[in-house]
Amino acid sequence: MAKAQRDYELKKAAYDIEVNTRRAQADLAYQLQVAKTKQQIEEQRVQVQVVERAQQVAVQEQEIARREKELEARVRKPAEAERYKLERLAEAEKSQLIMQAEAEAESVRMRGEAQAFAIGARARAEAEQMAKKAEAFQLYQEAAQLDMLLEKLPQVAEEISGPLTSANKITMVSSGSGAVGAAKVTGEVLDILSRLPESVERLTGISISQVNHKPLRTA
Repeated sequence: MAKAQRDYELKKAAYDIEVNTRRAQADLAYQLQVAKTKQQIEEQRVQVQVVERAQQVAVQEQEIARREKELEARVRKPAEAERYKLERLAEAEKSQLIMQAEAEAESVRMRGEAQAFAIGARARAEAEQMAKKAEAFQLYQEAAQLDMLLEKLPQVAEEISGPLTSANKITMVSSGSGAVGAAKVTGEVLDILSRLPESVERLTGISISQVNHKPLRTA
């Protein structure tokens, strides 16, 4: 009876050990399965987070691209267009200033040439006019002197012949040749008068015959 009881207890202990072992194995398998499931769930959660993060990044990139395009359309493009417009206006103004400066320089040059030509022409005309005036004045001066001399010649002739007209008696001596009497006296008076131009030229430097033959020219 005691042996049977002992065998029963041994069998029962062995059974309990096997049951506990199987239970422990089952618990371990369950825990492993739970851990594996949790791991899979965590991996899926992480994967979901990765996908969500990627989607967020894509959304952010799209938003950045949208804002970049908006900035390009609202700020950069108008700014570049305005800068291009200002550059074109500056170049046009520069070209206009250059053309105005060139035109002004050409105008100044042409005015200078015209003024120089006018001054030269006026100087030549004035010089020619002065030369003509000087020549006319010289002719006038000589003619005036000649006129005064011609005006005085009758008085000179009268002074020369005056003593003869007032003489009561003239005694003449003839050498036997030539005229005698009144003819001789008249000839001598005419000879004296014919020498008057030569005497005038020696005294004044003016030749009555040359002045009389010079053509008068007006200025």
